[in-house]
Order: sequence, then C-alpha cells, then structure tokens
Amino acid sequence: MPQHAVPPFLRRRSTLAALACGVAVATGAGLLLSHAFATGATDEAAPEVVPPRANVTFDYQIGGAYTPPAGVGAVSRDRGDSPAEGLYNVCYVNAFQTQPDALDQWQQDDPDLLLRDGDGELVSDEAWDEVLLDTSTAGKRARLAEIVGEWIDGCADSGFQAVEPDNLDSFERSDGLLTQADNAAFAKLLADRAHTAGLAIGQKNTTDLLDRREAIGFDFAVAEECGRYDECADYASAYEDRVFVVEYTDDDFAKACSSVGAKVSVVRRDLDVRPAGRPGYVFRTC
Repeated sequence: MPQHAVPPFLRRRSTLAALACGVAVATGAGLLLSHAFATGATDEAAPEVVPPRANVTFDYQIGGAYTPPAGVGAVSRDRGDSPAEGLYNVCYVNAFQTQPDALDQWQQDDPDLLLRDGDGELVSDEAWDEVLLDTSTAGKRARLAEIVGEWIDGCADSGFQAVEPDNLDSFERSDGLLTQADNAAFAKLLADRAHTAGLAIGQKNTTDLLDRREAIGFDFAVAEECGRYDECADYASAYEDRVFVVEYTDDDFAKACSSVGAKVSVVRRDLDVRPAGRPGYVFRTC
C-alpha cells in the first residue's frame, strides 16, 4: 500500500469527552440487536460476534453522544458514553496512545508502559497531545492488553456490539522506536479479547496493515480521510464493504462518496466531532 508523503493532519485520534479511566455503566446494557446485522455464524463456545453490515448509515459521535439523526443505523461513541438504543454501536477506545487528561495516571501507575526516546523523554503525538504507549516488547504488550482489555470488557458490559481501538498507526509517529509488527502483535491481543467478550473489532486507519487484517482478527474498518488519500477502495475491497468512512472536509467527502459511497458507509463530520446543536456541528452522508 502507498505510504503517505506527509503525516495526516486532520485524522481524529482523541475524543473531547473521553474519561481518564474506567467506564460508565450504560442504561442499555441489555441491548439486543437484530440479526439483520449479522454476517457470520454463532460460535456456541463464546458470545456471538456480530460484524456491522455493509453500507448502513453511520454517525461518528466520539466527541459526545447525542440523538442520532433519522435513518442512522450504526454509531461510534466513546467508551464512557452509553450505546444508542436499537442501533449497531461501536465503542471508541484510545488503545495505542494516552488521553491527554490520563497521562498523570499512566505516569503514576505504569510509567514504563509510556514510550520514551534514548534520552528518556516521552514520545508524543504532538497533533493531539497524546503520549504513545510502548508496544515494543511482548511483556509490555501483555500488560497493556490487560489494561485496555478491561476497557474492552467494559464496552461489552455496556451493550456495545463492536470496538474500534484507535491509533493503530502510532508506529508512524514513534521516531522508529515502534514497528508495524509491534502494533500488529498488540492488536492481535486486543482482537482476541474483543472476540472473547463477544465484540467485533475494527481496524482503525493505516492501509499499511491491511495485509495483516486476517492474522490480527479485524472484522471491519473505520477509515478516516481515506477519500483524501485515495484509499477508500482499498478498505472496501479488504473488508467486503464493511467500512465506516469518516471525512472532515467537503472535498474529501465528495471524493469518498464518488469512490465508494454507493456501497460503503460514508459520513462527513466536523473535525472536533461536536454533538448536534453545538456551533460548528456537521453531519452529512452520501
């Protein structure tokens, strides 16, 4: 897959309403979903994993939950928010980087799981003020998987049907300290945890890892700005159109709609993914 000439400058990597730790207990914990969304058979030994169906109208609400617009059948919300009743719900988890307001807790509890350079300085995603988590060794990946795995279990307990672990592409911002293989190995641990909890798991961005999707265990994709980088068709082909595309500019939205809008879920949101009613809120679909 082609490499980006410059780092993406718009892709959302954090939520405005994310919690530093823990998850809220959702009132919709017992949500049941129509089998119309199911694309695979039930595993009698584990909870049923139900991937999203292709081209369902989608809303991206990781900046704060609100009543979905009419016609929406699937929504992604932060793990601290409750699922939307009667819809297919994807749980946003910042799995490969810290939330800015959670850094102090990480430094207090697990400082060695934060990525540091040769001088001992924290390595950050400066665009979103998030410190990268250190996935460079099997031991650290296992410990991180226990922490993030509890969040994933919380998503399942709250009534979500799927999870999207964000910042899979953190290796691109690691100054060479992390590799694709490191993050793929960590993602595999998260996929196993999600499936055990009965959740589908989505690949979040980075076409560089599309060829490892089956080995990792991804069931669908959430692709930000694939219209901007002419990557939407790659995701659509890899995941049999089970892709949620999110664009943040009118031009990129138009490109995504033209490319895959007839068969793939595409939504235009504002960069800060504001809740409906807030100034600057944008929501459009193809």
